[in-house]
Amino acid sequence: MENTPLLEGLHVVDLASFIAGPAAATVLGDFGADVVKVEPPHVGDTYRALTRVPPNPQVEGVNYAWQLDNRNKRSIALNLKSPGARPVLERLVNWADVLVTNFPPRTRAKLGLEYEDLAVWNPRLIYADVTGFGEVGPDAHLPGFDVTAYWARSGLMDVTRQRDAPPAINVSGAGDHATAISLYAGIMTALYRRERTGQGARVTASLLAEGAWAAGVWLQAMLVGARHPRPVDRFHPPNALANVYRTADDRWLLLAFANEDKQVPLFLMAIGQPEAARNPHHADTVSRRANAAEIVEVLDRTFASRPLAEWRELLDAAGLTYGIVQTLEECAHDPQLLANQVLVPIEDGSAEPHLTIDSPVRLDQERKVPPRPAPDLGEHTEAVLRDLGFDDAGIEDLRKAEAIA
Repeated sequence: MENTPLLEGLHVVDLASFIAGPAAATVLGDFGADVVKVEPPHVGDTYRALTRVPPNPQVEGVNYAWQLDNRNKRSIALNLKSPGARPVLERLVNWADVLVTNFPPRTRAKLGLEYEDLAVWNPRLIYADVTGFGEVGPDAHLPGFDVTAYWARSGLMDVTRQRDAPPAINVSGAGDHATAISLYAGIMTALYRRERTGQGARVTASLLAEGAWAAGVWLQAMLVGARHPRPVDRFHPPNALANVYRTADDRWLLLAFANEDKQVPLFLMAIGQPEAARNPHHADTVSRRANAAEIVEVLDRTFASRPLAEWRELLDAAGLTYGIVQTLEECAHDPQLLANQVLVPIEDGSAEPHLTIDSPVRLDQERKVPPRPAPDLGEHTEAVLRDLGFDDAGIEDLRKAEAIA
């Protein structure tokens, strides 16, 4: 492992807002890229206000979402609607290896931010564009959030609920963060192509495409004519051994037996009902499927008889596959996440550093840049402008043109 981060010297311009595009730029920054985030003056990226919007958890004085997705960046406040900002944009594009945007197609065209507009200035530019619903088609112009495009439109929202229960809202950013990794992969693929050809490229990703990929196993079934899957009724599931059960202390366990012939006898021993193996309703896979509701009744009574800790001990001793439905609070203190450095300290000068979530892409042979505080709005405007070659007079001219605050 060398001391120099892998992407040190790579220049990234983050023109995007909210999560998917900026998070892809964050992963580039994690590996050492110099990321400049461009925000509108005075208001900034509206993502700065997300943590104040219910149902997001409220924490006084901590903008946790902004920190997560904009660490290790420099912020420049630039009014792209001002004609005076065009020289700054041109210098940023010439400086950049990668530019990330998520402007809607019509806005992009109005501001002169199409790939064809910018590639004239820098033919080696990797232009990474993320949308809600894709670049073409009747809904390409619609605004898309992960809850509408990734979660609802893809079918995920319909099937990930109990039958007769209303659809559930996903955790903020769930689809965005998945899409960010796809966009990052596309950027790195385009950089590899540039190494081979010397040419830049346009990279695209969409929340809808990511949702379809996430739902891919069952969506593929629909493409070949399978019966439409309905939300599962846990009292009458298709498989009682792939179901959730409540323990005596009001916790939930998820059973997930892939090899029933091997695991069912071990399971029956663990729960103290080895005689159930002789019941013809439970004897083999076919009978267990046919009598799933009956098995659920038995397992509901069984799991309700002991607390979670006792069930963990018994199931672990038997080597069985199961999951604990953890709360987010438990996940935040999960020793497995700490041991694998999924949770890492922010270098913010605190006596006891706060933790943040590392991006999931890793190379054993490469180190990441330690997370540093996300920037205040326009914190680095003058520094970035000077890096681009603007002097005092040039910066003052930009102020007079209302290109910068």
